[in-house]
Amino acid sequence: MGSSAVQMVCVAFGVMGLIGVIVCCALPLWKVSAFIGNNIVTAQSQEGLWMQCVKQSTGQQQCKVYDSLLQLGSDLQAARAMTIISCMLSGLSLLVLFCGADFTTCVQNEDVKPKISLMAAVGLMLAGLLVIIPVSWSAHNTVRDFHNQLVHESLKRELGGCIYIGWAAGVMMLLAGGLLCCFSRPKSSSSGGTAKYYSNSASAPNKNYV
Repeated sequence: MGSSAVQMVCVAFGVMGLIGVIVCCALPLWKVSAFIGNNIVTAQSQEGLWMQCVKQSTGQQQCKVYDSLLQLGSDLQAARAMTIISCMLSGLSLLVLFCGADFTTCVQNEDVKPKISLMAAVGLMLAGLLVIIPVSWSAHNTVRDFHNQLVHESLKRELGGCIYIGWAAGVMMLLAGGLLCCFSRPKSSSSGGTAKYYSNSASAPNKNYV
């Protein structure tokens, strides 16, 4: 597989990862209410980064934005910041990758293209880590509170769909960055060294003759 084909695959992975991070950041599905015991549940609570929603059994849904940022937990505040940075960094990395890819003509210098691709690879991997860390942190807190006997059953939550979407998006961007690092190595300029060697050897007889 050529470098152009690998870069196209990396672009596809990066775009899917970016879409996953946007969905993970926007939807209120980080935590959902857990169905524990024999109680009949008529409403489901859904929590996200920006709002909390209650979905009735009839299909109606009511959402409320969090009143104050300072009242939120440290994990939620960090998740907001890291997911937003991940969105911006992954989008910027994809633009840089388009400029330095072999299947585009934005950059004419063939020696600079691998360096641009390496920059995009580093950005994609950082963006993948920035989305994996908050979803893993939130998942850890959710599982810990679920098994905590001191937490009331009505306050226990389960993992929402955004947790799994965030994991998948982070893995896609890490994979895209890893592939770019492997297939975007600068070309070795062996011809310059050979020409310099012949020029030195050719000049040696002239000095001996004089």
